[in-house]
Amino acid sequence: MASESSITTSGYIKHHLQNLTYGEKQVETAAGIWEPTGELGFATTGQEAAQMGFWAINVDTMLLSIVLGTMMMWFFRSVAKTISTGVPSPVQNFAEMIIEFINDTVRGSFTGGKNDLVAPLALTIFVWIFLMNLMDLLPVDILPLAVAQGAVFLFDADPHNVFFKVVPSTDPNATMGMALVVFGLMLYYSFKVKGAGGFLGELALEPFGKWALPVNLVLETVTLLAKPFSLGLRLFGNMYAGEMVFILIATMYGAGLMLGSVAGLLQVAWAIFHILIITLQAFIFMVLTVVYIDMAHQHH
Repeated sequence: MASESSITTSGYIKHHLQNLTYGEKQVETAAGIWEPTGELGFATTGQEAAQMGFWAINVDTMLLSIVLGTMMMWFFRSVAKTISTGVPSPVQNFAEMIIEFINDTVRGSFTGGKNDLVAPLALTIFVWIFLMNLMDLLPVDILPLAVAQGAVFLFDADPHNVFFKVVPSTDPNATMGMALVVFGLMLYYSFKVKGAGGFLGELALEPFGKWALPVNLVLETVTLLAKPFSLGLRLFGNMYAGEMVFILIATMYGAGLMLGSVAGLLQVAWAIFHILIITLQAFIFMVLTVVYIDMAHQHH
C-alpha cells in the first residue's frame, strides 16, 4: 500500500492509524452538521468514524484482542492437560518459566494478605498485553493489505476506505478498558477489606487529618482517579509512538533505493529495541495492577 501512487505519505500514515469502526453511519449536511442515517455499517473515513460516537465498535481491536486472548488460554490449557512430573517438554518448561516469573513478582509486590485472584489476574494481564504488543513487530502492511484485498474480493470495496489497525494496545479504548477493570477491582477490594467507612475515611482524613478534610478529599480523589488514567494512557502512548515509528520507516521504502536500504536497517534496529519496549510495557501494567490491588488491601 505504501507503493501505491494514488495515496500520499500523509494519507498512508492516517490510513494505518485508523481503526476499522462499525456503528451507525453519519452523513454531513450542507450546513456542516453530522446527522445519523439510521443505517449500520463501517466508517469509510476517519471523520465519519469519529462521528459515530460512543457505541461504535473498533472491530479490528475487538477481533485481534479476542483471538490473542483465545490463543493464550488455549496454550496454557494445552500445557496443563499434558503436564508431566518427569522430564518436562520445552513447551512445559516455557510455560512454567512464565508462571514462576509471575508468581515471584506477585509475592514481592502483594503483601496485603491472601487473594486467590491476584496471581491469575497478573498472569492474564502480562501475557495478553504482551501478545497484543507483539503485533507491533509484524510488517505494517501485511494485515491491512490482506484485509483490504479481502474486502475488494468479497464486497467490491474501495481499498482506501478499508482500515485495519493491527496493534490493539494502540487503541485507547482497549487500554483504558483494561485500566477501568483494574480500577473497578481496586474499589471493590477497598470496600470489601476496609468497609465503606474505612475507604471514605482514607479519602477524607489522609494525609493531613480531619482539620484539612476538604484539602484531603481533593488530593486523594485526584490521586485515586489518576491511577486508571495513568495506567491506560501509559500503555497506549508508548505503543502508539512505537507503531508510528514503524509506519514512518515504512514510508521511506517508497522514496528511492538509497532511503529504502536505510529503512531496512532502521526497521531491524527499531524492531530489536522494540522487543524490550513491548515486554516492559506489559510488565509495568501487570506490576502496577498488583500494587494497586495491594494498596486496596492495606489499612492506613
